[in-house]
Amino acid sequence: MVNRQNKIKDSSHLAFVKGMLLTLLLALAAKNIATLPFFSILGQLVIAIILGMAWRVAFKVQDAWQGGIAFSSKKLLRFGIILLGMRLNLADIYHAGASVFFIAVLNLLFALIVVYMLTKMLHVEQKLGILTACGTAICGAAAVVAIAPQIKANEKETAVGAAIVALLGTIFTLIYTVLYSILSLTPTEYGIFAGGTLHEIAHVIAAASAGGDEAMDIAVIVKLTRVALLVPVAIIIGIFYRRMDSSKEMKAFSLSSIPWFIVGFLVMSAINSLGIIPANVSQALVNIAYILIAMAMAGLGLNIEMKTFKELGVKAFIAGLIGSVCLSVLGYILVNFL
Repeated sequence: MVNRQNKIKDSSHLAFVKGMLLTLLLALAAKNIATLPFFSILGQLVIAIILGMAWRVAFKVQDAWQGGIAFSSKKLLRFGIILLGMRLNLADIYHAGASVFFIAVLNLLFALIVVYMLTKMLHVEQKLGILTACGTAICGAAAVVAIAPQIKANEKETAVGAAIVALLGTIFTLIYTVLYSILSLTPTEYGIFAGGTLHEIAHVIAAASAGGDEAMDIAVIVKLTRVALLVPVAIIIGIFYRRMDSSKEMKAFSLSSIPWFIVGFLVMSAINSLGIIPANVSQALVNIAYILIAMAMAGLGLNIEMKTFKELGVKAFIAGLIGSVCLSVLGYILVNFL
């Protein structure tokens, strides 16, 4: 009996490693493909998403591998973003100015209200509507997971909400990468545009990479401004939902729902700002960050399950899609006028 349990445990560990190795394989493939003409426009991170989606269509992804894939798309993403802080000097936040903060806040509020109203018009289940709106407005799946306890969303609603935002973010990341060569925006303006309107931090990084380091730095700053607003938004939504549905006992807001990897990112940025880490070491850490984030993007592509939308999320996806288009238009207008 003991030997059998050990074999099962070893088998599950092996499956976990295989899932992680699959994302690593796709990330490394994406890195090499990105060195080719034309594909360099897309960049390593966007290519990793495409490869993940293509793999899911062409090959069966074993259920046992999902643990390793999820580890890449969630845990490694956060480690990657923390290490990516070595690219950023915190003085840039100050130099970005109040207008950048205003753009981020306005985009967030606009997306939150518009997407939720659209879900109401399309008769989407209320909890899924709230999750879709929050994921679109704030920080993608991280916002979905943080808001879910506040409204007592079940696992299926949470998973569908996260999947909707992941697919929307992937679509708009690809669109933004192509649009960069068409829009008459400077790298800084494009970075503000991407950071203020895209969903996941990984999506922002992937899209902004088309504009170079300058675009990516400001995009991360703007995106982190939106992410930082997750905590007050979660508290406010929890209060409002309690009032709308006072008959149900709600879970109090928990510090565990805060995306603490942001703190790690800022700590690494502070260390980099002090100049105490040699440039070659900083660059090596940034290179590792890109591999980890590419693994996360590959995992994201591997986990986009289209059949879930047929069951629950088609209307929510449409609302999110229309809302995302509106947010992109608003973001472009704000960048040009502010």
